[in-house]
Amino acid sequence: MAQSFHAQKINPDRFSKSQLPFFFILIPFSILMLLPILFVINHAFKPQSELFAYPPSFFVKNPTFDNFIELGRIISSSGVPFVRYLFNSVLVTTVGVFLAILFTALSAYGLSKLKFKGKKFLFELNTIALMFVPIAVQIPRYIIVAKSGMIDTYAAHILPMITMPVAMFLVKQFVDQIPNDFIESAKIDGASEMEIFIHIIVPMVAPALATVGILAFQMIWNDTSTSTLFINDESKRTMAFFLTTLTGAQGNSVAGQGMAAAASLIMFVPNLVLFIILQSKVMNTMAYSGLK
Repeated sequence: MAQSFHAQKINPDRFSKSQLPFFFILIPFSILMLLPILFVINHAFKPQSELFAYPPSFFVKNPTFDNFIELGRIISSSGVPFVRYLFNSVLVTTVGVFLAILFTALSAYGLSKLKFKGKKFLFELNTIALMFVPIAVQIPRYIIVAKSGMIDTYAAHILPMITMPVAMFLVKQFVDQIPNDFIESAKIDGASEMEIFIHIIVPMVAPALATVGILAFQMIWNDTSTSTLFINDESKRTMAFFLTTLTGAQGNSVAGQGMAAAASLIMFVPNLVLFIILQSKVMNTMAYSGLK
């Protein structure tokens, strides 16, 4: 009874005075976190006079679509249709996110619940990989891609991106929390390892996998280095690369700054939408280290 009263006091169903201290702390932090998002949105709709105003203003005073119109004009005059870049981005991001979630979940399950030689070494190797930033492995990655014959292929966009040491470490901690009794009971009932993985492991670690999906989406959707290093065929480059080069080519001009702001918003919106859709799963990932 006392525990129930204590839980209601801390987390009541309706507004309570006991929540005020939390609001006083969390609301300022929430506003601080929203400022970059508000800036990106406002910056994209600023006219040229406000983009170069001094002192600069945070909020747009006279919103306009001129930046998007100018960006659309430049896009329409490019050699390769913009739809092609968009198709490439959607294709490699969709396939890449799916494979990243699949391989992360499979590897986490194997390292957590299966018994085989070298398991400890592989997990330690994954932990060591957390220390390396992408730029540190760029040269060996290029050599591997080139030797594998993946230059100018969609595989160059996808395969180097689906190995995520951070994601594997995170999901493994979730799988570690799953009682072995569930798995043993399924094996007694005749379930195979793949059936256990699909029907037991995946549903229980769904919040962590949703977080992996967001991380993979952000990494692949915003990636420009792959198109720069591994792709020579313009028709196989992505929208992120195209918008970067487009605004970069115009970067010394006044209009270039407005187009860059509009392009940044275009690339940012899918990330925001995906996070809003999956935010409850992400919150569960952060709040729990395993099963509820």
